[in-house]
Formats: sequence, structure tokens, C-alpha cells
Amino acid sequence: MSIRCTVESAFFIAWSCLEQSGELGPPDESANVILDAIEGQLKTGERRQLMLANKAIDAYRAHAAMRRSSWDREARFG
Repeated sequence: MSIRCTVESAFFIAWSCLEQSGELGPPDESANVILDAIEGQLKTGERRQLMLANKAIDAYRAHAAMRRSSWDREARFG
């Protein structure tokens, strides 16, 4: 399987999972976070699409949690 197909498959898996769970945020930001995570894993030599997708989901959830905590701080301290 080519790298392009691997990335597309991993992206689709991660996107679908996050979309179905209702966790997906703004499309542009979400796509960037997912793709950055996949790219980072590719640079380490990872090529398994499920591993790429799972790590991208974890990265997205961590990003979303940081964003939520930032909003919470702003709401409290205005």
C-alpha cells in the first residue's frame, strides 16, 4: 500500500471515529490536528494505518482537552 493510501485510510478512520463520537470540532482545525499527528508518526517510520489512526485520535483528544481547559480558564478569569 502506498504512503498516500495509508495516510488517506488512517485519516478517514480517525475522522470517522471522532465524528461518530461527536468529538469532532471545526473541520479545518480538526483536519490539521489529525494530519499533523499522522505526519509525525510517519516521520518515526510508522506505517500501520490503524496505529496511525489511533495515535491521531489520541492527539486530537489531547488537543481538544487543552482547548477546553483554556476556554474554562478564560470563562473563570475573563
